[in-house]
Amino acid sequence: MISPSKKKITSVTGKWAEDIALAHLENKGLMLIERNYRIPAGEIDLIMKDNELTVFIEVKYRNNNSFYDIRESIDKRKCDRIIKTGLYYQQSSGTDSDMMYRFDIVLVTGDLDHPGIQWIKDAFIA
Repeated sequence: MISPSKKKITSVTGKWAEDIALAHLENKGLMLIERNYRIPAGEIDLIMKDNELTVFIEVKYRNNNSFYDIRESIDKRKCDRIIKTGLYYQQSSGTDSDMMYRFDIVLVTGDLDHPGIQWIKDAFIA
């Protein structure tokens, strides 16, 4: 079980990582639609627009720059929850049912002064 102090540090770090990811993606031309979209089935950290594409983004943080495939940090269960949540958003948002979308992952590493960012487009497919 996570202690309250550990949980607080984790939520602060998670928000910081999301802020870094959001700024990076906005610099790349994406526009924020929604942040921390939640339904009982799951949560999506960032929902953004990339031209005509809706992008569902999972943000992960690692305190070091060790080399590994970021997709390994998101298991099938987590992918399924993100996909379900994204498809629910698509159906409930009142947008065109043929809306094009993708699922991305952004990994933020390091510290506040020198964060590293790895952005994987189409990290997994619905």
